[in-house]
Amino acid sequence: MSGLMLCREAKRLYCGALRFDAWGRKWVPAEPLPAEARPVTPREALTWLSRDGGLRAVPIAVIGPREASARQLDAAARVGRGLAALGVPLLTGGKGGVMEAASRGAREAGGLTIGFIPDEDWRLGNDHVAIPLATGIGPARNILIARSAEALIAVGGEYGTLSEMAFGMQFGKPVFSLCDAPGVRGVVACADPEECIEKVSAAVLRLPSLPPAE
Repeated sequence: MSGLMLCREAKRLYCGALRFDAWGRKWVPAEPLPAEARPVTPREALTWLSRDGGLRAVPIAVIGPREASARQLDAAARVGRGLAALGVPLLTGGKGGVMEAASRGAREAGGLTIGFIPDEDWRLGNDHVAIPLATGIGPARNILIARSAEALIAVGGEYGTLSEMAFGMQFGKPVFSLCDAPGVRGVVACADPEECIEKVSAAVLRLPSLPPAE
């Protein structure tokens, strides 16, 4: 159990003696738990925070190869749709393959899509990026993606994806993997997009440790 309690009337999310500061994205001491509070899952909590709780929007990155398998493209699109359902912005490298599939899935589900385009011309990004940011720095934009994202989800990939995963770990970001993404120590492997979205939700909330139940 996550120990999360949501009071919609007070617009507060609680965990033990703490409440979540949605704008600061941190846990702070709380007043006594309102009687109206009800238990929620991390996924339900993050969705509420994004849509009604005033959560400051920090993107989650989906990374992966331009040359992707049908399985990887399907998984990326499902992850994109899942992030859109959470109300969380999607960040990618803005090109084809996994990046385009995730952006398409998110955009079709009503999500916000952002792309760090490696080229000098934003028009060279894929058509599903709502906010294309031309960096002009080529593969070095992988560092920007890893630094800017709240968490990273790798769907397949080889050396380029591996570099983004490694930078994410170096920067202390939660990193998740799907569809035979490169193995990196500390990366959380997920069986499918559904499990990935659940684990990402918990990671983004940075759930505090609770004392054991008596």
